[in-house]
Amino acid sequence: MVEAAEATIHELHLPPGLDSAEATEFREYCEALDGILMEHWGNLDLAASLPARLAGWADNDYRKLRNFYLRADGKIVGRGFVELSLKDNLGSAWLRVDIAGPYRRRGFGSMLLRHLEAVARDEGRSTLMASSGDPERPEYGADVLLSPVGTGTVPRNAPGTAFALRHGYSLAQATRYSTLQLDGAPDWSGLMAAAETASSDYELLSWTNSCPEELVDEFAILMGRMSTDAPVGGLDYEAEAWDRTRVRTLEKETAEEGQDCLVVAARHRASGVLGGYTALYVDPLKPWLGEQDDTLVAAGHRGHRLGMRLKIANLRRLKREYPRVERVTTMNAEENRYMLAINVALGFAPSGAYGEWQKRTG
Repeated sequence: MVEAAEATIHELHLPPGLDSAEATEFREYCEALDGILMEHWGNLDLAASLPARLAGWADNDYRKLRNFYLRADGKIVGRGFVELSLKDNLGSAWLRVDIAGPYRRRGFGSMLLRHLEAVARDEGRSTLMASSGDPERPEYGADVLLSPVGTGTVPRNAPGTAFALRHGYSLAQATRYSTLQLDGAPDWSGLMAAAETASSDYELLSWTNSCPEELVDEFAILMGRMSTDAPVGGLDYEAEAWDRTRVRTLEKETAEEGQDCLVVAARHRASGVLGGYTALYVDPLKPWLGEQDDTLVAAGHRGHRLGMRLKIANLRRLKREYPRVERVTTMNAEENRYMLAINVALGFAPSGAYGEWQKRTG
């Protein structure tokens, strides 16, 4: 087994299609990433399908993504990326490093991280953000690191935590990764009845993939508020700029990825204003899984149990329209106690801990 100094770093270039002659490198990269995820998590819930990766990693007007991989012993043993926002948060970059088990704690991850940090610096980004996730495992021990906002912890000895601390990153937020097993989910009838009573001034609207034209401008406002209303802990994160064009760009990307997005929104009956929404993603190439994405109830519309009502309505849609789905995953900031309480009541159980990290280089 070679040493880190003998490894080489390469930038991944996306092929024009999965069946093209140039797709060999992309497929090898994805196979290596899937192996790392399976080794670390014991399943492929966090592994996107090949079409989803090919479309989702392509640049657009709002984001640029640069993927890199580490080759050693004739194979890909690690991958990393630098994600750059192009319309907002222009001083920051998101970084990610994943290394195969046999190559950890041997300098390979550090080598790749140094390269990613240099790429971010060359792109003019001085606030570096990263996310590390680790499953719940007793061998990590009882020693934890407290989130700076005072709510939530990450295991200090987990691989992701140890790596981030070793390279000068500070914990900015603790995030809970949770899973709902649909077969064992509790009966939601009582929860839904109470939520409907409390939110009787609102009607629910639903769509798949494409927001109705008459709602898209208002929906864009709600999506923009996810970056300001949802907790961001100690991250230096600016509000995202959303408009109808950005909504349609996201919808186009979702279609190109081969995914379906199920949305339920709440509209105030008297004013006609959208007060909240929730979104679930399903990939037919991952038929066992639903991925809970955004849920937002805007300020001024809270206190009516809309979050609970929206989520149950969309989960019922999921069960009805995608009966092969076995489980649903989601992530929530630990300080978002209201949403976590909803998830626990719905039957979500913790399956891992994520740390959101930050380092300033300028």
